[in-house]
Amino acid sequence: MMRRMVYLLPVLLLLLVWSGAVQAQRVVTDDEVNAIAKTLYCPVCENIPLDACGTAACDDWRYEIRLQLEAGKTEQEIVDDFVRRFGDRVVGTPQDPLLRAVALIVPLVGIVAALGLALYVFTRRTPKVVPAAPAATDKYQSILERDLAG
Repeated sequence: MMRRMVYLLPVLLLLLVWSGAVQAQRVVTDDEVNAIAKTLYCPVCENIPLDACGTAACDDWRYEIRLQLEAGKTEQEIVDDFVRRFGDRVVGTPQDPLLRAVALIVPLVGIVAALGLALYVFTRRTPKVVPAAPAATDKYQSILERDLAG
């Protein structure tokens, strides 16, 4: 009897550890995967979010997001992992705060500068008055006066 217990004890311990590992793994929904996939862009197509793209590469990336969520990673950890492996193009804007500020502020400064320049040009512009030829004016004036006099 004792001999059987010695053999069954490791098997029972193994089953206990395995059942704990299975219970620790959580079920990830498609909504959780798509919430992260919305913030990433397709590696194959340009400017298409990962959740809306139907390519095989996007399917693989969504599956990879699911696996990382099941492993217990947070959304930011998953995004950081994709940026580290594939570059800033997967998120659309740079992750570095300085580069992000430059990428968002420089276009705004350019627009403001262009509008300021256009305003300056249009307000400083003076219309040129071209004087009428005196001979032509006198000729028409005399014809008008003759017609009115009868």
